[in-house]
Amino acid sequence: QVQLVESGGGLVQPGGSLRLSCAASGVVFSIYTMAWYRQVPGKQRELVATVTASGATNYADSVKGRFAVSRDNAKNTVYLQMNSLKPEDTAVYYCSADLGPLHYWGQGTQVTVSS
Repeated sequence: QVQLVESGGGLVQPGGSLRLSCAASGVVFSIYTMAWYRQVPGKQRELVATVTASGATNYADSVKGRFAVSRDNAKNTVYLQMNSLKPEDTAVYYCSADLGPLHYWGQGTQVTVSS
């Protein structure tokens, strides 16, 4: 059974930082492309960052220079370091695991940026 469990969300002031984690089980983690998405109520889920099995990363323009995605294959975990947070970063953040036609989602973690 595949499970992706996100953690690390919470309330942070503008300009602050958070680090999200996503722990995977039930998959051969090292061969999957891992990604972080976010969603605001009433809007489509938005791709934030990806990290491939080889470690290549890609980011949405809105988070470039502020967010960093990384993975630890020994711990079956992907991370999203979020710095210089803005109110518009407020969303539910989801991690995903992708391998060809296979696609799995975590349950999401709320990030709220507010003073």
